[in-house]
Amino acid sequence: MTDSSTQGIKTVLHPVSDLAKAKEVYAALLGMQPQTDSPYYVGFEAEGQQIGLVPAGGPQGMTSPVAYWHVSDIEAKLAEVTAAGATVKEAAHDVGEGRLVATFTDPDGNVLGLVQDR
Repeated sequence: MTDSSTQGIKTVLHPVSDLAKAKEVYAALLGMQPQTDSPYYVGFEAEGQQIGLVPAGGPQGMTSPVAYWHVSDIEAKLAEVTAAGATVKEAAHDVGEGRLVATFTDPDGNVLGLVQDR
Protein backbone atom coordinates (compact mmCIF):
# COMPACT_ATOMS: atom_id res chain seq x y z
CA MET A 1 0.00 0.00 0.00
CA THR A 2 1.12 3.53 -0.70
CA ASP A 3 0.50 6.61 1.39
CA SER A 4 -2.77 7.53 -0.33
CA SER A 5 -4.74 7.36 2.88
CA THR A 6 -8.43 8.13 3.09
CA GLN A 7 -9.84 10.85 5.30
CA GLY A 8 -13.22 9.17 5.60
CA ILE A 9 -16.55 9.67 3.92
CA LYS A 10 -17.25 13.39 3.95
CA THR A 11 -19.54 13.72 0.93
CA VAL A 12 -22.69 11.81 0.00
CA LEU A 13 -24.60 12.68 -3.17
CA HIS A 14 -28.25 11.72 -3.61
CA PRO A 15 -29.98 11.59 -7.00
CA VAL A 16 -33.41 13.22 -6.76
CA SER A 17 -36.35 13.42 -9.15
CA ASP A 18 -37.79 16.67 -7.75
CA LEU A 19 -35.09 19.02 -6.48
CA ALA A 20 -37.48 21.47 -4.79
CA LYS A 21 -39.31 18.76 -2.84
CA ALA A 22 -36.08 16.98 -1.89
CA LYS A 23 -34.53 20.27 -0.73
CA GLU A 24 -37.42 20.80 1.70
CA VAL A 25 -37.12 17.26 3.12
CA TYR A 26 -33.34 17.50 3.62
CA ALA A 27 -33.66 21.01 5.10
CA ALA A 28 -36.15 19.61 7.63
CA LEU A 29 -33.93 16.59 8.34
CA LEU A 30 -30.79 18.66 8.86
CA GLY A 31 -32.47 21.66 10.48
CA MET A 32 -30.87 24.17 8.09
CA GLN A 33 -31.12 25.69 4.64
CA PRO A 34 -28.62 24.64 1.96
CA GLN A 35 -25.31 26.47 1.60
CA THR A 36 -25.33 25.83 -2.17
CA ASP A 37 -28.62 26.16 -4.03
CA SER A 38 -28.58 25.96 -7.83
CA PRO A 39 -30.71 24.24 -10.49
CA TYR A 40 -28.10 21.47 -10.92
CA TYR A 41 -26.94 20.95 -7.30
CA VAL A 42 -28.17 21.67 -3.79
CA GLY A 43 -25.61 21.18 -1.04
CA PHE A 44 -25.84 21.13 2.73
CA GLU A 45 -22.81 21.33 5.03
CA ALA A 46 -23.82 19.44 8.16
CA GLU A 47 -21.47 18.44 10.96
CA GLY A 48 -18.45 18.35 8.64
CA GLN A 49 -20.24 16.42 5.91
CA GLN A 50 -21.41 17.61 2.51
CA ILE A 51 -24.86 16.27 1.65
CA GLY A 52 -25.62 16.92 -2.01
CA LEU A 53 -28.83 16.63 -4.02
CA VAL A 54 -28.35 16.02 -7.75
CA PRO A 55 -31.40 16.31 -10.04
CA ALA A 56 -32.00 13.22 -12.21
CA GLY A 57 -28.68 11.76 -11.09
CA GLY A 58 -26.69 14.44 -12.90
CA PRO A 59 -24.46 13.87 -15.93
CA GLN A 60 -22.97 10.80 -14.22
CA GLY A 61 -26.40 9.13 -14.21
CA MET A 62 -26.51 8.20 -10.52
CA THR A 63 -29.34 5.83 -9.67
CA SER A 64 -28.62 5.58 -5.93
CA PRO A 65 -26.70 7.61 -3.34
CA VAL A 66 -22.92 7.65 -3.75
CA ALA A 67 -20.56 8.01 -0.78
CA TYR A 68 -17.35 9.87 -1.57
CA TRP A 69 -14.18 9.02 0.33
CA HIS A 70 -11.83 11.99 0.65
CA VAL A 71 -8.24 11.08 -0.21
CA SER A 72 -4.85 12.77 -0.32
CA ASP A 73 -3.90 11.37 -3.77
CA ILE A 74 -6.83 10.44 -6.03
CA GLU A 75 -4.74 8.89 -8.82
CA ALA A 76 -2.78 6.69 -6.40
CA LYS A 77 -5.99 5.56 -4.68
CA LEU A 78 -7.64 4.76 -8.05
CA ALA A 79 -4.58 2.68 -8.96
CA GLU A 80 -4.79 0.83 -5.62
CA VAL A 81 -8.49 0.01 -5.86
CA THR A 82 -8.28 -1.06 -9.52
CA ALA A 83 -5.30 -3.30 -8.72
CA ALA A 84 -7.50 -4.84 -6.02
CA GLY A 85 -10.36 -5.54 -8.47
CA ALA A 86 -12.38 -2.32 -8.78
CA THR A 87 -13.37 -0.84 -12.15
CA VAL A 88 -13.10 2.88 -12.88
CA LYS A 89 -16.51 4.29 -13.80
CA GLU A 90 -15.65 8.00 -14.01
CA ALA A 91 -11.96 8.98 -14.24
CA ALA A 92 -10.59 11.70 -11.99
CA HIS A 93 -11.61 15.13 -13.24
CA ASP A 94 -11.76 18.68 -11.94
CA VAL A 95 -15.21 19.89 -10.90
CA GLY A 96 -14.08 23.38 -9.96
CA GLU A 97 -12.31 25.14 -7.13
CA GLY A 98 -9.44 22.63 -7.24
CA ARG A 99 -11.62 19.62 -6.40
CA LEU A 100 -11.00 16.37 -8.24
CA VAL A 101 -13.61 13.60 -8.21
CA ALA A 102 -13.76 10.05 -9.57
CA THR A 103 -16.04 7.04 -9.21
CA PHE A 104 -15.43 3.33 -9.42
CA THR A 105 -17.38 0.13 -8.93
CA ASP A 106 -16.53 -2.68 -6.56
CA PRO A 107 -16.77 -6.30 -7.76
CA ASP A 108 -20.53 -6.31 -6.97
CA GLY A 109 -21.24 -3.17 -9.01
CA ASN A 110 -21.62 -0.80 -6.06
CA VAL A 111 -20.55 2.73 -7.02
CA LEU A 112 -18.04 4.42 -4.71
CA GLY A 113 -16.53 7.88 -5.08
CA LEU A 114 -13.25 9.59 -4.36
CA VAL A 115 -12.59 13.29 -3.75
CA GLN A 116 -9.27 15.13 -3.59
CA ASP A 117 -9.12 18.80 -2.66
CA ARG A 118 -6.00 20.58 -3.86
